[in-house]
Order: sequence, then structure tokens, then C-alpha cells
Amino acid sequence: MIVSPVFAGKRYAVLGLARSGLATARALIASGASVTAWDLDEAKREALVDEVQALSRSLDSVTLGLADPLVIDLAGYDGIVVSPGVPLNTHPIAARAKAAGVPVIGDIELFAQARASLPEHKVVAITGTNGKSTTTALIHHILQTAGVPTTLGGNIGLPILGQEPLPAGGVYVLELSSFQIDLTFTLDADVAVLTNITPDHLDRYDGFEAYAASKERLFAMQHSGAAVIAIDDDPSLKIAARLSADREPKRKFDPTYEGGEVLAVSQAIGAPKVGPSLAGPHNAQNAVVALAATELLGISRDKIDEALLTYPGLPHRMQRVAEIDGVLYVNDSKATNATSTAPALGAYPRIHWILGGKRKTDDLDACKPFYGHVVSAWTIGEAAELFERILLESGIHARNVGTLNAAVKQAAQIARPGEVVLLSPACASYDQFRDYEARGDAFRAAVSMLGSEA
Repeated sequence: MIVSPVFAGKRYAVLGLARSGLATARALIASGASVTAWDLDEAKREALVDEVQALSRSLDSVTLGLADPLVIDLAGYDGIVVSPGVPLNTHPIAARAKAAGVPVIGDIELFAQARASLPEHKVVAITGTNGKSTTTALIHHILQTAGVPTTLGGNIGLPILGQEPLPAGGVYVLELSSFQIDLTFTLDADVAVLTNITPDHLDRYDGFEAYAASKERLFAMQHSGAAVIAIDDDPSLKIAARLSADREPKRKFDPTYEGGEVLAVSQAIGAPKVGPSLAGPHNAQNAVVALAATELLGISRDKIDEALLTYPGLPHRMQRVAEIDGVLYVNDSKATNATSTAPALGAYPRIHWILGGKRKTDDLDACKPFYGHVVSAWTIGEAAELFERILLESGIHARNVGTLNAAVKQAAQIARPGEVVLLSPACASYDQFRDYEARGDAFRAAVSMLGSEA
């Protein structure tokens, strides 16, 4: 785990003991901090006690208390560490912490504070509404291909504080949601990346402008690092323009990068040659952005090209799970909004589309340019009735079948060789599944019942 003397003797409250909360509490205690932790789930509290008992055998002293930060006096604490899932706009912890004069932070902020005590390294931080997971994983793959010590963290992979520190010369690659950025204040990324900004998570923000401003804070935290901003949407273009004006950078719109503090790039310039796991117009942007970021880290173009051709792809993101009787089955469960689904529809000419779940918007407008690729649509979950009506009004053969299993069976019955059955829900999963991963696993299981795995 990552420990640091910067935390020694300090007091922290940790609210929420899921994966990142448990790793955070453990790292703080191992660093010599006093921790008060809480989770409504008794089993999670017991798991932390077990962790601490294991730690106490190797530490001189351990200070852990179990108490709810919403009840105790917070005066004197150095920070309240919460999960990014805690809605600061509605959760009472925000007001209680403010009244006590205590900052509400996340594990990424603690990592930022610990950096000075770690072996010499660099940090790449990636944010954006869509594409950030693929771009993060792609940057990580390029670094691995080039033989650079690297690890994934943040919104992807294992909790960052639970990982072992990298050796000198390593690169931490962090995917950051807007929620994580909201809990971070001192992360000075060597390369900060923005993939795009489209409306999302507006229940957590006072309008779209506030959401975009949250993304922009990633660059405000930089002191001398470089920035890579994809400018294929207007909000990102405006951020690039403001940043360019502030920093007086050298801006380039060419995939043959030569450096410069800020690089604003567009997929319109044409992506480099990529492997099959990077199909689709959205991945053109991901590839160009990853290329720019890794060239700024000193990776040669030869190694970048090699990595782009061998990138295996992410689970649940345009993942080819099977080909049965000439029909390809693709799991794009990670597409949780219409903007993320649209490029998936653009990747194949004849699609039997499975969509629906807990909707984030009342329309599918972002998908309209690719409706001509849709042979049939099968709607599921909470949004099933609405999405069926929208698609029928657009002249698409659509049917509300309710469940994922039913959708797979129905689509398989009419799909023909050369066509694609695509799960790309344009919705969150929480109405029927624990998360998008469970939804993708259920799709894979349903497909496996049709025939042998590819």
C-alpha cells in the first residue's frame, strides 16, 4: 500500500468502507494517522477491524475508532474522507464538515499529498464524460509496451492507496470522474487529459456549466504540467481556448506532436492505425489523445504504434464476446448515456440494438445520426417503454421486452450472418443490476446459452 509520513499524527474521519474507503483507512493507519471510520454496513466495519488487527502486528501503535462522522464532533480533524459516490450537494456531511472547518476530500487528494514521499514519478490524470476509461487503459498499455513501470488507479483498477508504490521512473495513470475531482485540491498532474464533455450527472450539479467547471478544475490544479484536450465538442474547445490564453502555450492540431505545454487535438485530423479493439469513431479520439499524452511522456512513436495495434480493449466496452452462426455479439454495457452509445452504433452497419435501464435523459438524440444502422431495437428496464416509443416514432422496428435475457433471445432469432447484436444501453444499470459490470456479465451469460463462446 502507499504510506506517507505526511499523514503521521493527523486525524481523519473516513465515511464509507467499500473498496476505496477500506484501502484509505488502512493506508492512513499504516502511515501513523488516527482514523475514525464508519459505514452503515456492519460487515464492512468488521472487515476494517480485521484489517487493522493484521496491521497491528507490524506497527508499534494503531489508532482506530468506529463512529459516525454525522454524529461526532468534527473539530480538530484534518479531513473527512468520503467516497466519490457521496452526493456532496445533498449529503449532510458537507454542511457538518463546513461548520467544523474541516475539508471533505477523497483518496486521490490523499495520494496527491503523499506524492512528495514517493520515488520519483509522473502522474497522468484523465477525465471526460465519455471515453476516459478506454483512454486511461490505452495510455497504461502504451507505457507497459514501452517498458515503463506503471499502474492504473482512480475510477479504474484497484484503489490507488491500496497499491504498492511504483519504482523511480514510474507513471501513475489515473482515471478521474468529476466526483473525484470535486474531492481533490492539490493533484498537480504532469499530463492532464480531457476527452470530451457532454451532459451527464446533472443531478449532482447546479446545471451543465457547473459540471463542465468541475472537469476544468483538473487543469487549474496544475503548476507546470502539460494538457491534452480533445476539441470535438464546444465545451472542451472553450476550455482549451481559456487554458491557452492563460498559459500562452504552443497549440498544435497535428498528430505528429513536437511538444508544447497545451495540446488541443481533434479526431478530425485522423487517428493513427489501430487494432480491432479500437473500432469506431469514438476510439479515433481516444487513440489520438493517448498518442499525444504518451509522446509528452517521452514514449517513441514506434512503441505507441505497436501498442495501438495490440491493445486488447476493456471489458464491457465494445467487447466482442462471441460469434455464433456468423452473428457477432458485442458487450458495450459501459455505455451508460446516449452520447456514449452513439459511437458504438456508428461502428457497425447492421445492428440489433439492446438498450434501456435507468435513464439519465428523456431522449436518444445523440444516437440519431446512426439510426440507419439499426435493424431492430429491444428495450429493457425502467426506460423500456419510453425508448420503444421514441424509436418507433423514428421508424425503427422496436419492441419493449423488459429483460436482458429476453432481448438477447429475441435479437438472436432475427439476426443474420454479418450482423451484430449490440448491448449498448444508453442508461445506468441500477434498476435491474448492481452495476454496468454485472449487466455486461449477464449479457455474456445470455449469449453463452445461445452457443459456444468465441
